[in-house]
Amino acid sequence: MEFTKKSLDKLGIKEPKSDFESQKRFNDGSQYRFEVPGIQSPIAMESLLNEAKNQDITLHRVTQTKGIMLLTDEEIEEMVNLAKKHEVELYLATGPRATYDTSASVQTKEGSRMGYRIRGYDNLVYAIEDVLRAINFGVKGILLYDEGLLWTLHMMRKNGDLPKDIKFKISAHMGHGNPASFKLLEENGANSINPVRDLQIPMIAAIRSAVYLPLDLHTENPKSTGGFIRHYEVPDFIKVASPVYLKTGGSVAKSHNWDTSSKEAIARIKQVKLVNSIINKYYSEAIPSSNGSKDLAIPE
Repeated sequence: MEFTKKSLDKLGIKEPKSDFESQKRFNDGSQYRFEVPGIQSPIAMESLLNEAKNQDITLHRVTQTKGIMLLTDEEIEEMVNLAKKHEVELYLATGPRATYDTSASVQTKEGSRMGYRIRGYDNLVYAIEDVLRAINFGVKGILLYDEGLLWTLHMMRKNGDLPKDIKFKISAHMGHGNPASFKLLEENGANSINPVRDLQIPMIAAIRSAVYLPLDLHTENPKSTGGFIRHYEVPDFIKVASPVYLKTGGSVAKSHNWDTSSKEAIARIKQVKLVNSIINKYYSEAIPSSNGSKDLAIPE
C-alpha cells in the first residue's frame, strides 16, 4: 500500500502518527469552543443562554436545525437579538430538503441514504431564498445539508451576491467521515464541518491533519443516532482536532430535530458543565476561546 500512501501524501492527506496532536488554532489562539445544537426557538435559546450565564459557562455557538422556513420573522429577530446580547454565534439551517418535500424514497430504509439533500432545481432556489431571508435579518451563520448548495452559496459569496463574512457549517447529516471528503468541502467554501458522529480518535486525527477549518464534534448524541456519550474522550478531541467546536447537550433530545423546551435547554447547559469539568481535570492546559471573539459569526 506504500504507493497509495505516498500518492495521498502528495495531496496533503497523511497517515497520522499515534501521538499526533494538532497545532492548529482558532484566530484568537484558542483550541476549543462550545456549541449547543438543536435549539429551535427563541424561548429555548433564551433559557439556554440565561442558564449558561447563571452557571458561568461560556457558549460560543447556538445552532437551529429544523430550518429557517419554519421560523417566523419575529422568531428570527428574537434569536438574532439574543445572539447579539450574549455575543454568541447563531447558525440557522436551510429548510428545503428531501425529508420535507414530496420524496417518497427518502422515507424508506434505503432511500434515507440521501439524507437531507436537495432534489431538483426549484428546491435549490427555495433553499437559497431561505438563506437570503436569514441574511436579511443579520444572520451570519448558515447550516447546510447539501454539497451542491454549499458550492452554489460559496460561488455567490465569491462573486458578491452574498456578504463576504457569511459562514457555512456542514452538518453531520451529509455523512462525511474521511480526510479526502473534508478537503473537498473545505475547497468548496465550508467554514466548519461536522463529521459523522462515531469516528474514532485516529480517524479524527487524519481529518484534522488534512484540513485547516474548525471541526464540529459531537460529545454526545440523541437516541436516534446511537445515544452514545463521549465526555471522557473530549480531552483527546481537543488534542487531535483543534480548532474544534464541542457540540454538547444532544443526549437531552430524542432526535436531532427535537423541539427543545426551556427545561431541556437548561439540562443541555448541565451537560456542557460536565464536559467542562472533564476538560479542567484531564486537560487543564487546553485553551478555551473567550466570549465574543472577533471571528465568531455573531449576527449584526
